[in-house]
Amino acid sequence: MKSAAARDERMLREALRLAARGEGRTHPNPSVGAVVYRGDRVLGRGTTRPPGGPHAEVVAIDQARRRHGERSVRGASLAVTLEPCDFHGRTGPCTEAIVEAGIGRVVGGCRDPHASVSGRGYRRLRARGIEVVRLLEDRCREQHRGFISVCERQRPWVTLKLATTLDGRIALAGGESRWITGPAARAWGHRLRERVDAVLVGSETALADDPELTARRDGRVVRRPIRILLDGRLRVPRTARLFQPPGETRTWVLCRKGARGIARVRAQAERVLAMPTPAGERIDLQRAFERLAVEGLTTVLVEGGGQLAAALLRADLVDEVHWMIAPSLMGSDGRPGLGPLGLESLSEIVRIDPLEIRRRGPDLHVQGRVVHRSPGSGPRIEGARRAVDGSRPRAGRRKKATAGEVQEARRSGRARRARKERSTR
Repeated sequence: MKSAAARDERMLREALRLAARGEGRTHPNPSVGAVVYRGDRVLGRGTTRPPGGPHAEVVAIDQARRRHGERSVRGASLAVTLEPCDFHGRTGPCTEAIVEAGIGRVVGGCRDPHASVSGRGYRRLRARGIEVVRLLEDRCREQHRGFISVCERQRPWVTLKLATTLDGRIALAGGESRWITGPAARAWGHRLRERVDAVLVGSETALADDPELTARRDGRVVRRPIRILLDGRLRVPRTARLFQPPGETRTWVLCRKGARGIARVRAQAERVLAMPTPAGERIDLQRAFERLAVEGLTTVLVEGGGQLAAALLRADLVDEVHWMIAPSLMGSDGRPGLGPLGLESLSEIVRIDPLEIRRRGPDLHVQGRVVHRSPGSGPRIEGARRAVDGSRPRAGRRKKATAGEVQEARRSGRARRARKERSTR
């Protein structure tokens, strides 16, 4: 028994490795990994294909059939990082494919929190006589944190990357900023871009640096994530590299509704998301990121300047921080890497936990998760203990909702309905 459990865990870890290979390429679906095996022998492997393509379970089963024949799959085991879907979307239910293939047991990771699944996949498999074993739930929730964030919080998982000097400066007073960190730190930044659905910058960074925001390796472009420009007043010129070549970019623009020049920007950007904004106010970042979730994004890397970073932290919208620190000093006349947070007491400071520190060449790479101020801001990733197959905690006495809460619930309901129409899971 012990060796069988160890084998199941080993196969699920292999499925996690496969899932990581598809990161940033499958949204709005999660990048799931699956392995079909019999004993210690792997028969087939699979990773979720881009939207419209088969899910990981089907890819692994089809590979096993091609390589070893139909009979090899009957009675075999399937390790999969996320609960198999049980409804018709762009593709058929994975539960039906598993049953039809004759899989004997399923080693599953975390439960799928999507409203169309949420335990029904595992229940359907058990009802059809398939043994279901659950392992590595925390690790699998970590792998699917972006998808889980959209389902549970109605916004993508947000990663903030900053590169500063030892005294926290991001550029000279005149604006010069290339390059503060060395090649190793910059290469790691490009690896981050490879793993996300989109990279976001604000107008200040776009105007100062004219970034391209592609993922490069050894001088060549290896991936082009969606590029998001937060530019409320549409100040960034259409000659910027974010808009090149015209009409063929994967650039989205978040701006104010009715912003001057919006028609011209629509001609060059792949998508323009115009946000209703009261006169004289900035774009509501919470609503903006909820809109990105409705549009199908699950993970967003923010590489904006100090003002945008501070605004996101003030709004409690950052989940993960990667801070590259160069062993150099710029002085107080340099531009700060982080703008004002408006804190009034030490109890309000932003805390990072757990914290990891590595060397990237001569630079330090400080990485950690933001401790969210409100219980609903962060999905339960590490340390999660979810109820199995739809069981719920006992409800307490219901408090009467305020008018604001009713309005918020209506907005959330509209967002969920729009998201359900877009997602195949």
